[in-house]
Amino acid sequence: MHGRRLATTERIIALLSPSAEEPLESLEEWASKRDIEVAAVTLDEDVEDVYDPGPSTLGLTVGGDGTFLEGIKRFTPRGIPQLGVNAGTLSFLAQVEVDDMLSALDEVLRGRATVDSRQMLEVDTNGLDATGINDVMIENVPPENPFDRKVTRLDVFADGEYIGQYEGNGIAVSTPTGSTGISLSAGGPVHLPADNHTLQIIPLNTHSLGVRPLVVAADTEIEVVAREQASLLVDGGRAQKMLAGDSVVRVTGASERAHVVQTSYDEQFMTAMASKLGWGLRDESDGPRELLSTERSSPDPTTDATTTAERARQVACEAAESAGEPLRELHGRVEDVTFKTDKSDIVTEADQQANRIITTVIENEFPDHGILSEEAEYREGSSSYTWVVDPLDGTGNFAHGNPQYSVSIGLLDGEEPVMGVVYVPETDELFHAVAGGDAYQGDTPITTTDREELAESMLLSGWDPNGDFLTHFYGETRGVRALGSAALSLCYLASGSADGSWEYGTYPWDVAAGIVIARAAGARITDRHGDPYELAFDDDGRNEILCSNGPLHPALLAHLQESEELVGTD
Repeated sequence: MHGRRLATTERIIALLSPSAEEPLESLEEWASKRDIEVAAVTLDEDVEDVYDPGPSTLGLTVGGDGTFLEGIKRFTPRGIPQLGVNAGTLSFLAQVEVDDMLSALDEVLRGRATVDSRQMLEVDTNGLDATGINDVMIENVPPENPFDRKVTRLDVFADGEYIGQYEGNGIAVSTPTGSTGISLSAGGPVHLPADNHTLQIIPLNTHSLGVRPLVVAADTEIEVVAREQASLLVDGGRAQKMLAGDSVVRVTGASERAHVVQTSYDEQFMTAMASKLGWGLRDESDGPRELLSTERSSPDPTTDATTTAERARQVACEAAESAGEPLRELHGRVEDVTFKTDKSDIVTEADQQANRIITTVIENEFPDHGILSEEAEYREGSSSYTWVVDPLDGTGNFAHGNPQYSVSIGLLDGEEPVMGVVYVPETDELFHAVAGGDAYQGDTPITTTDREELAESMLLSGWDPNGDFLTHFYGETRGVRALGSAALSLCYLASGSADGSWEYGTYPWDVAAGIVIARAAGARITDRHGDPYELAFDDDGRNEILCSNGPLHPALLAHLQESEELVGTD
């Protein structure tokens, strides 16, 4: 989950420890000024008893690590990101202090928080099926008679391969998040938990010096056979089971991952380790505090056009990827039998959700810029810059379950496109460029092809009402393809997947971003007469566009002029 998406938060579910009455009062006062719903949930109340969480819901835990873990248990299955506020003592998980809670939430609403993906684990044995975020402990059970056996034997396998026998107090299977608990106490390594998808097996007081902690991939199936009676605890007892001799326990990484919200008010992980465990690795005056203070302040506005466009590119990339998340989620529903009768509603919801995320991010970061979106009224700005947004280019494709749709975000200086970002949610392709610079797909520079002959070329067609372009060019080339997304056509031209493209009529939001990307990659863009292409801002709102790799353009223009029957001719 992308942190920019949190800028559209509409409701907060607050899971509170018994001593959190005062923070709740300040939270409710803060939320009421921002038209955000707040529901307080007690530890014995289910989230859905309050209301059905939607995509604009933030989970908030106020308490210690126990409250945080309980929040993970309730919020993760519902896909709700969680921010932890520390109202306890020795907390390693909830790292925003109560005094910083409202400032951290302000940062969340400005879209400047990040969201860490935390590995969870699944445990399955006879009579128990549980999920945890910290660890699974399988330990010996103290005997009633002090002279009886005080250790347990565990045979451990990883994906069917025999690791060995652990004889002693037992083992812990830990996630990176849980590496600071029992794992750390037993001599296991500390793992940085953010976006770390591994599991580790840690011996608990074994009788063999050769036994060491073992790190495995998250999808490894760990099988533990308890040769004697043993106790099984998940996340410190949130699920537990007494195991009989020869019981088999299976542990693997969970398919669901927890989404933990991080702000600049969170204590940095290693700083927390040093201060709370007394490691003495660093001095309080070392760098992290100074860095955090700069992160909390808004970027300084600038009048330099290049700097503005570069900063806009970064914001647009983040906004596009954030908007892609709900589009992917809803795209998977359009062909589901359950939702087919509501397909138009799903498409409308997709448009609106994506548009709201993008425009909210822009408004937060560039409050003086105008915004022209296909899905909303024009917002006039006080500067020369205007954002041109199509939150879902390729609506028809989207509505039929076709993956060829995109998010298009462009920036104009006056009427000149100066920055473009196009994101393809289903393939995770991100195209971007700033005018005067290079074009990129992700981190890789892209350029157009150098073909000059129609017979060697592949063309793309956009809106071609009567099929005239297809008819006139298909036999002269290696084919004409219609993608159904003008933004994608321009990006695929830029990346060399096609040599030319035509569309009878385009709106500014269809092509503003793609034009910057294609030009930066070496493309030539005109109308059918070879005159410079201009975005259409009049009442008609549509202009024809002819694009090529550059060398092919004369042949395209000549072949267009040969046919008086082509749609768009005088």
